[in-house]
Amino acid sequence: MTEKGKMIAGALYHPGDDELFQDREKAQAFMHAYNQTTLKDRGFRRELLASCLGALGERGAIRTPFSIDYGYNIFLGDDVFMNYGCVLLDVCPIRIGDMAQIGPGVQIYAADHPRDPADRDQGLELGHPVTIGRNVWIGGLAIILPGVTIGEDAIVGAGSVVTRDVPDGATVAGNPARQLPERG
Repeated sequence: MTEKGKMIAGALYHPGDDELFQDREKAQAFMHAYNQTTLKDRGFRRELLASCLGALGERGAIRTPFSIDYGYNIFLGDDVFMNYGCVLLDVCPIRIGDMAQIGPGVQIYAADHPRDPADRDQGLELGHPVTIGRNVWIGGLAIILPGVTIGEDAIVGAGSVVTRDVPDGATVAGNPARQLPERG
């Protein structure tokens, strides 16, 4: 299996691999071009996004600046909105459902590092997919850690660090994010 194949599968891989290096160079060229655009460049923005992302739903908007590792592991549903300064480290798939609203400065990490110091010492990395359901609202500056699934209609409070799955319809907040009681 190639290092890219290992990376996407969530296995240990060498990030310095030539193919992955070239893919990151392409992603950096995309970020440079995309982050130079303004709202008046709407059509060009869609073209750029469609050329880089794994999937791009209908409509939606991603405000600049926007930062990624590769892009091809990002799958966006219809009407997804991402505010200024979002960072998606997509070494594994990041799937964001229709109607998701993502606040400014949100960071979504599929990238991870081995817990075993011997693996880290070899320069190995790994990842875990992240899934964000339909109609999720993530407040500004929240951090979503590798392997997390956020259920449909959930809310993540601003500044939260989400370390484990969030059920459908739940509201979580804090560091680490904990489920809040329902409001009547």
